[in-house]
Amino acid sequence: MEANQTEESLRQLYRFRRILLFMALLVMMIISIYQYSWSLFAFALARELKWNLATIGLTFTVFAYCATFIQPFSGYVADSFGPRKVSILAAVLTGLGFLLCSRATTPLELYVFYGLGSLGVGILYGLSTASAIKWFPEKRGFATGLVVFGFGAGTALFNWVLQKSLDLHGFRPTFFYMGFFMLAVLIPAAFFYKYPPAQWKPSSAAAAKKAPAPEREFRPAEMLRTYQWFLIYFCFSFTVSIVLMFGAQMKMLAREYLLPANYFSVLLILFPLGNGLSRVVAGAISDRWGREKTMMIFYGLLGLSIFALLKFGDHPATFVAIVFIAALLGGSPFALYPATVGDYYGARYSTVNYGITYTAKAWAGFISGWLSGYFVTQFGSYRVPLILIAVCSLIAAIVSNPKWMKAPPKKQ
Repeated sequence: MEANQTEESLRQLYRFRRILLFMALLVMMIISIYQYSWSLFAFALARELKWNLATIGLTFTVFAYCATFIQPFSGYVADSFGPRKVSILAAVLTGLGFLLCSRATTPLELYVFYGLGSLGVGILYGLSTASAIKWFPEKRGFATGLVVFGFGAGTALFNWVLQKSLDLHGFRPTFFYMGFFMLAVLIPAAFFYKYPPAQWKPSSAAAAKKAPAPEREFRPAEMLRTYQWFLIYFCFSFTVSIVLMFGAQMKMLAREYLLPANYFSVLLILFPLGNGLSRVVAGAISDRWGREKTMMIFYGLLGLSIFALLKFGDHPATFVAIVFIAALLGGSPFALYPATVGDYYGARYSTVNYGITYTAKAWAGFISGWLSGYFVTQFGSYRVPLILIAVCSLIAAIVSNPKWMKAPPKKQ
């Protein structure tokens, strides 16, 4: 009788983790608007309020800082007390941020309101990723890749509608109605957030064999004493700045390269799709080939693709093709690093550990937001920031060599 109950409870847990994975994917698709649709809102703000590029670009930097630095704190609370209440609060903040942005009249108000919503985005992102790490130890790369696919590809469903709404109605009604839509979807989905029982492992022998089993779980302070974490942090900071730059500056980049409107419309769909697929593909490949080898291949090709854009981007079709290729490569860190943190440092503290690691995105946001806007203001072109991130991506490929990037010793 007890064996049957155990078997039935395992089946229920397996069903629940599939439902949770779907809900996490849905949540990620919605919150991705904050990041990957920002360039559309930025262009509308510049057009309607006549603010300069650096002023508007700072909003994206505020987003990056708020969405990243909240994660260690929300991760600690979720690891200690569970994720449900935290995720519900985050859902409210996310929708409220857009509602308030519809009433912003000064840059400071925009920074505060967008930053408030960004706190919710960061919390939901961290909890969604951690859920995949904890519930799918036997295929962390694929599961985390699938969840963050939603964050990378979600705006493919929304960008065309947002573009039309911004053109017809302006940024205020668009912020307002999208905020209500976020509240309606995110709050019900947040009720599904739950972590697995302690010492959760897949039941089948084959799956259990695939699941990494560290001899000890690294607490945050222990993780920060390993050199591997600093390599991860450096590579994360620069590789993700490429997709963030396209997300924050796409409209302005297209204008610099004189991209026709019909090509830009295609790019609004292709870029998020490529960015999302990158995460699933990279995660699945890393489960088979290893995280480090996958990083080397993806980052090396990513840096080369940016140099190709600088040389051949003047042709509209080539511009779209290269940006799509960069998206297919550039979303990979968002799948590779949560899985790597889970592999290297264990699942017990993975929410807070990855939350600390994810703060690297704040530096990427600084590079892709304010710093890029500053360089464009000074030099009149995106050439300097593109060269910077291309070079750093190639360096990250070298640093990710398995001789240096490898799991720390598990014994104390």
